[in-house]
Amino acid sequence: MRFPSAFLTCVFLLAASAASADSRVFIVANQADGYGIDQCLARGEKCGAHAARSYCQSRDFAQATAYRRVEPDEITGAIPTSVGGNCHHAGCNEFVAITCQR
Repeated sequence: MRFPSAFLTCVFLLAASAASADSRVFIVANQADGYGIDQCLARGEKCGAHAARSYCQSRDFAQATAYRRVEPDEITGAIPTSVGGNCHHAGCNEFVAITCQR
């Protein structure tokens, strides 16, 4: 009688871990939009939640679980150092990490 309950417990734990494992972190350029959404995302404030969720949903994820500003040294060579070469305003080389979950 203990075997079936132990088996069911293992199946439940595996299913729960598989469901929570389907998340992805997107690194996006934090471009000023004139509305302040860029600063909401960079600071992780509540006002950026809708933009982060919309970004995730546009990539077939259900929700955004986190969003924050990323320091350039946190990105390992994926972004060229000359991104802001044609930029003429503050914040050209700022990036935001958005964590999306299914």
